[in-house]
Amino acid sequence: MKKQIVAAAVAATMSAVALADISITGAAKVNFTNTDSGVAGTADTNVFTQETDLKIKGKSGDTEVVINLGGGAFDGDSLVNTTATKNDTAGGEVDGEGNQVNVEDIYVKTKIGDVTVQTGTWDSGNNELRASARKAGKFKASTTVSGVDVSMSTSSAGASAEEYGIGTSLGGVRLDYVKKTAGETVKASTTIGGIGLKYHAEQADATNSDREYLEVSGKIGDISVKVGQATADSSATIEGDTWMGDFEGATGAYDLSGGQDVTTVELKTAIAGNTVAFRNTKIDGVASEDTDFNKIIVTRPLASGATFELTYTALDDQVDANDSDTLDLELAVSF
Repeated sequence: MKKQIVAAAVAATMSAVALADISITGAAKVNFTNTDSGVAGTADTNVFTQETDLKIKGKSGDTEVVINLGGGAFDGDSLVNTTATKNDTAGGEVDGEGNQVNVEDIYVKTKIGDVTVQTGTWDSGNNELRASARKAGKFKASTTVSGVDVSMSTSSAGASAEEYGIGTSLGGVRLDYVKKTAGETVKASTTIGGIGLKYHAEQADATNSDREYLEVSGKIGDISVKVGQATADSSATIEGDTWMGDFEGATGAYDLSGGQDVTTVELKTAIAGNTVAFRNTKIDGVASEDTDFNKIIVTRPLASGATFELTYTALDDQVDANDSDTLDLELAVSF
């Protein structure tokens, strides 16, 4: 009898686990980067870095809880010329080596009638004009009325964080507008005769603080072509981390100044099972700070399920001491 009771308890437990709607996804990558500086007598640098992210999602009906983990112990140490440096940041659980596991996003998303409600902490995402931002105590409510998307969001920062959005599609053109406390965001995108067009503006109430982005994309034979231009007024700075480049301030590859504009041209095609892309980016707008870099990216999926990517970047700066040639080898996997 006791064995039957134990067996029933185990079976019930296994059934509960099997019925639980929990998913775990993530991504990891390892990079080796060699940089040859343009300064005479300066030695090359060789850097190994690792980055891993883990997303846990639990769902019950129309309600889901999402937790994104990353950084610290997941990212491991960076090895620069065989000298280890810790990647520790504030918060998270510290392991025995001084690394940390950081809870980057954690939020609850549910539905109340036809309204989707999301509350917690999450990242706003990058675009070609601004860097991403993560705030705690955020709240967003959104719904669709007669084909028009309507949203309202705020955070613990108070009234200054309030945003009201509206968006819809008209005649094949997607239009989005967001009213902020000190400005507004305007987006428009469409495809005409196989040519993709995209417009994005971040308009601020402050003087000379507007930013705009325009993109044109299409195909010439087997070659995909994309041209993007991001412009900023004298008191505004381009800070996005996208296909154009990593401009996330002091933490990015290129730290821009107010008024600098960015123009990028990309050519991409498939060659012998590889995806090959060439990008030319020009940065200008401020005296003595013009920069030009060419980037070649070769990506190949591997039989193991991972992806190998080789990136070569030749940087030509108006200040000769900033010139460099960089080779980056990356092994990445998503699951």
